[in-house]
Amino acid sequence: MDIDFSPFFRKYEEIVAMADTVFERVKKEYPECVTCKQECSDCCYALFDLSVIEGLYINHHFNKKFKGKERHRLIDKLNRADREVHRIKKKAFTDLKAGKKEDDILTNMAEQRIRCPLLNEQNLCDMYEYRPITCRLYGIPTIIGGKGHTCGKSGFVEGKQYPAVNLDMLQNNLYKISVELVKEIKSRHVKMADMLVPLSMALLTSYNEEYFGLKAPKQDSSKEEQKVKRRNK
Repeated sequence: MDIDFSPFFRKYEEIVAMADTVFERVKKEYPECVTCKQECSDCCYALFDLSVIEGLYINHHFNKKFKGKERHRLIDKLNRADREVHRIKKKAFTDLKAGKKEDDILTNMAEQRIRCPLLNEQNLCDMYEYRPITCRLYGIPTIIGGKGHTCGKSGFVEGKQYPAVNLDMLQNNLYKISVELVKEIKSRHVKMADMLVPLSMALLTSYNEEYFGLKAPKQDSSKEEQKVKRRNK
């Protein structure tokens, strides 16, 4: 696909750098509270989605890094994780249709734990240098939907005031980059930037011209033959 995504990747990397800087600053100011360490994988079981730009960026580096048997092994793990995410989201949709409160559904989903397919047998991330921003900020206080969140293994005390990252604002910045990207490539899917997908789906996706709506999808050959026959009658 002849599209230069590098300008959008650079904008994404600026947000990554900002997130890493904030994490390190909080860690330096509250060393007794930030307990993140190598092989601690508590954040690797969280259920969250990625914006278009983040999914595309991580997918790009996944395809560059993994080949052959190692890639096939990871693809298998991604497929299994994606089926599990689908099961959880399908249940959430069913509960919503049945009249269950949205807050209760979201709380239940937040409590679900799915092992990240990139978490290896040594409890290390196979793509640590390209991990999502949500992973980079896990371990310090964050705000989502006006509510504060902290890692259960951290030393932050409930009720005390700490600097917190507003993840809604951060995600909005990622959304803006996604909107710019969709507009720049002139995609037919004008609402594509609104789409959020789990990491598993982002890595399994083929971000090609058809996916981005830059060329018409392939039509069923049998349907095409029927059209030709009708025209020839």
